[in-house]
Amino acid sequence: MDEIVVVGQIARDLVLVVDDVPGPGEAAPVRERREMLGGKGANIAVGLAQLGAAVRLVGVVGDDDVGERLIARAAADGIGTESVVRRAGCATGLIVNVVADGWRYFEDLPDGVLLRETDIPLDVVAGAAAVILQLQQPPEVALKAARTAQGCVVLDGSPERLRDELLACADVVRADHREAELLSGRRIAGADDAIRAAREVMAHGPGLVAFAVDGVGDVFAWDEGELVLPLGDAEVVDTTGGGDAFVAALTFALDRGPEEAAELAVRASGATVAHPGGRPNLTRL
Repeated sequence: MDEIVVVGQIARDLVLVVDDVPGPGEAAPVRERREMLGGKGANIAVGLAQLGAAVRLVGVVGDDDVGERLIARAAADGIGTESVVRRAGCATGLIVNVVADGWRYFEDLPDGVLLRETDIPLDVVAGAAAVILQLQQPPEVALKAARTAQGCVVLDGSPERLRDELLACADVVRADHREAELLSGRRIAGADDAIRAAREVMAHGPGLVAFAVDGVGDVFAWDEGELVLPLGDAEVVDTTGGGDAFVAALTFALDRGPEEAAELAVRASGATVAHPGGRPNLTRL
């Protein structure tokens, strides 16, 4: 496969595993600590590199030591980093994920680490076989990249604005349960609701839509068919990064057809939620 470009968030990811979250004035020991390259965009790029794709990351870090280390880590992971912006006078984003009975997120993501329209490398995006747009970025930036892309456009999430314009550019859309309801404008209570919602989203442009449905699993719809893949029985340690691994694997396998791509995406997500932190480990899929 030719190069895949991921446009999205880059951050330092600090994961703390504890037995109990302390209350006010209390302390608790950390049972496990992990520090890694993180952020949804970086996680997707790591997953693609692990699967063997040629991948380039477009995102922003600060001009601090943390940003320099994250770029070096991404390069060591086999990710092209030439299009990562180092923003002068800005601190690199930080995400703290506390894993106990579920996960709790603490984010320090200054405005400076959001992409700007001038940060998008137009020639790189236009020449990519696929462009993944992680929609935690300003919608105007995502739309510029989507309109520039000449390959497959994959949207991950639900934009705050410009929904119809972005969907008109998209070939593939992936969303979690909440995002799926926002995208479709309808309540989703089960697989049938999700399929109807996916068809409504497809009417705006995408040829493949994948929705995660709480308590059900993953629902896929495309022009010639649909598929519901139920939740597996593997133990879930931390759901952080499950969607990122899903998007990476789905995009990687699109040329194999929707059913095979769907199955690989679900396996990738299951492998990622089995350990703390959002960094995938897809080399054995």
